Amino acid sequence: MTLVPFPLPVPSIDNQYWFDKCKEHVLVLQQCKLCDQFNHPPRPNCAYCGSSNLHWIESTGRGTIYTFTVTRQPVSRPLLGRIPWVVVEVELNEGVHMISNLIDFQDEDLQIGMTVQVVFEQVDDDITLPKFELVA
Repeated sequence: MTLVPFPLPVPSIDNQYWFDKCKEHVLVLQQCKLCDQFNHPPRPNCAYCGSSNLHWIESTGRGTIYTFTVTRQPVSRPLLGRIPWVVVEVELNEGVHMISNLIDFQDEDLQIGMTVQVVFEQVDDDITLPKFELVA
């Protein structure tokens, strides 16, 4: 079966560095130099204090499952051949919440609070996406 591709994100001036680091298999987060809060997704100003004084830090790439949903029916063509499909909201160790997918899992064992770590999927030459897998 030939898999139908998912629509891909389009990098912008605000998130190009994030996508570049994902291609290197490094997960980075923006941190405000004024209030020390982490921001995700990347943006030109801090979501907490409005400062434009942001810098990038390398994330541990580890966190816990905050919530998840399992799709068992291929409700769109790109899901054909990819079921079950798990969408997770991960709370990274830095406190940031990130929406992604969980790979290599036994879905009957999934529970909120399980520890996960980032892995990367190269979708094409330009886009590599962070996904998560359970930590044994």
